[in-house]
Amino acid sequence: MEYGLIGEKLGHSASKEIHGMLADYTYELHPLTRDEFPSFMEQHAFRAINVTIPYKQDVIPYLSDIDDTAKEIGAVNTIVNRNGRLSGYNTDMPGFMYMVRKNGIDMKGKKVVILGNGGASQAVQAGVKHLGASEQIIVGHRTMKDGVITYEECFDRHADADIIVNTSPVGMFPAIDASPVDLTKFPQCHAVVDIIANPLTTKLVAQARDLGMTGITGLEMLVAQAKYASEIFQGIKIPEERIDEIYQKLANSTAPI
Repeated sequence: MEYGLIGEKLGHSASKEIHGMLADYTYELHPLTRDEFPSFMEQHAFRAINVTIPYKQDVIPYLSDIDDTAKEIGAVNTIVNRNGRLSGYNTDMPGFMYMVRKNGIDMKGKKVVILGNGGASQAVQAGVKHLGASEQIIVGHRTMKDGVITYEECFDRHADADIIVNTSPVGMFPAIDASPVDLTKFPQCHAVVDIIANPLTTKLVAQARDLGMTGITGLEMLVAQAKYASEIFQGIKIPEERIDEIYQKLANSTAPI
């Protein structure tokens, strides 16, 4: 494989199509089980890859170096093989920030609740900090890390959140009838960002719009981070306008994303 995406389950991914519109290299989807992952990383028989759930933190020990943004985040979604040395980057954070700004969501001075505490959450947390939020609350179901609270604690103590960001996979295709929270529990919330790209409108975002909130999903973030990753892959700059061109093409497609 020259270029591609690794993760545990990739049947829902639009990354192959996006990279196909960004560049003329061959980009493959390469699902890996937990057992297959170590051997793949040790062999590193690729030029460059993107990394998705659940390996964004697991890849770090295999890297020779990691850039400052990825180091700050503690998660990697882009790896380049340079003569056998693997270099790690994170394009999720700038992709997230692009999407938030593009949709006119102002996080400066706001209380932001972030649902999920995995690798994608780490990038979003860094982005929310860079966007000037006054407070961010991290909510998790499973592994409790320092500073991560339960959903019950969130409902009890942080119902005054201004913005909610979902970084969990709850609501992702094919389980599209699921939603991580009931937004009526957050009466002051005015914007919901769900980084899930498929479906185009998640159940969470549909409820947000029904309640009069701004609601956006993650397809723009997916396209933006792919553009930034492709620039790293090729060592070139791609015009920023390409993000919206590709996003509009995918969003308006009759085929499911």
